[in-house]
Amino acid sequence: EAAAADLISGGRLQLGVSRGSPEIALRGAEAFGYVAPEGETAADNARRKTEIFLAAINGAAVARTDPERTGISGGLAIQPQSPGLADRIWWGSGTRATAQWAATKGMNLQSSTLLTEDTGVPFDQLQAEQIRLYRQAWAEQGWDREPRVSVSRSVLPITEDIDRLYFGDRGEDDQIGLLEGVRSRFGRTYAGEPDKIADELAADEAVQAADTVLFTVPNQLGVEYNARILDTIARHIAPAIGWRPAGAATAS
Repeated sequence: EAAAADLISGGRLQLGVSRGSPEIALRGAEAFGYVAPEGETAADNARRKTEIFLAAINGAAVARTDPERTGISGGLAIQPQSPGLADRIWWGSGTRATAQWAATKGMNLQSSTLLTEDTGVPFDQLQAEQIRLYRQAWAEQGWDREPRVSVSRSVLPITEDIDRLYFGDRGEDDQIGLLEGVRSRFGRTYAGEPDKIADELAADEAVQAADTVLFTVPNQLGVEYNARILDTIARHIAPAIGWRPAGAATAS
């Protein structure tokens, strides 16, 4: 499916994969047949399946022919193949260690507004360290291309009374909590006047270290509202700190 989508789009598919975020369902993935083998965690299972996926889109044999039906014995690759797709796969990483693992597999790094670890430093500094370790691991692998790194930020510019009603005048600081028993750090929300947000993002170490910034938006408020938010970001925040908007966004 990924290869077909990439071919249809003329080689423009950017595909993010991840083990997924913690969920409220107890072993929810098992309801869909995804059961980790004994001794393997859900995270281990996700990484193992990702390795199979990467091998498949790189043309490796993932199955064997049936000699009784074909008269031959050999390996079978998936069809279709889309050359270059492997360079546009992103791993959604929540820790420094999994970022390094993504580098060893040749995947781009996608780091969101949550890290399932905490060292006591602000979120942007911890995420910047994650990026540094990822790029170091990438260099050690000797890959023949430059990796891409994206970070996500919750940015809510206040330009109208309705914005202030929804979000107030101040953004939130980092938050710390337990996810699946692990001390985790959630990145802050940037809310306020556009020039204030621009100054704060300019001081955000991870934002400055990344190649791409994805903005999460309050999608429950509808298309028109979020289009205005993104337009404000593109027109007033991005130019103030030297960004060239890529024209893409993600919805939270």
